[in-house]
Amino acid sequence: MQLITDTIIYPSSDDQPMADSTIQYQWITTIKGGCDAIFKQDENVFVAGDLLWYPVEGKPTISQAPDVMVAFGVRKGDRKSYKQWLENNIPPQVVFEVRSESDTQTKMDKKLVFYNRYGVEEYYLYDPQKTELSGWQRIDGMLDVIDPMPGWISPRLGVRFELGDQGLELYRSCFLESPDTLGRG
Repeated sequence: MQLITDTIIYPSSDDQPMADSTIQYQWITTIKGGCDAIFKQDENVFVAGDLLWYPVEGKPTISQAPDVMVAFGVRKGDRKSYKQWLENNIPPQVVFEVRSESDTQTKMDKKLVFYNRYGVEEYYLYDPQKTELSGWQRIDGMLDVIDPMPGWISPRLGVRFELGDQGLELYRSCFLESPDTLGRG
């Protein structure tokens, strides 16, 4: 008797560019770098940019590649993709998207639905063209709109969000009284 097993392939690329413009790329790398800096001493906080996240084992068609994601309780290290079931079933708790000029509202709505469905606790959407920031926080099992966003302090990241003359600014909570920013465009 021959045993035949089907190997499920989880691609490490969605064949989409990381960014549609230098502006979008700059913001993605700035936010990721800021998150890396905050948690550089914590081996159990994983930060990634444009990495495919697979929340459901056996379902490689269910995936998303957040511009930046932060997963607490997950060891740092290199990965080709984030397979949630291999990470103690911990979803990324914080996700950032940087909107590009080509992003449709439908595309952004689908991302919000995905992040809501698969357990993201905080989702932030920054539009550098309009200098607009939106956020959602999980309350009673659902992602709910954060209002107002300016001055908001992320419970998970411990940063305060502001919109300045140059765009999005993230301030470390331990420096809330000083202008020590993590990201500025």
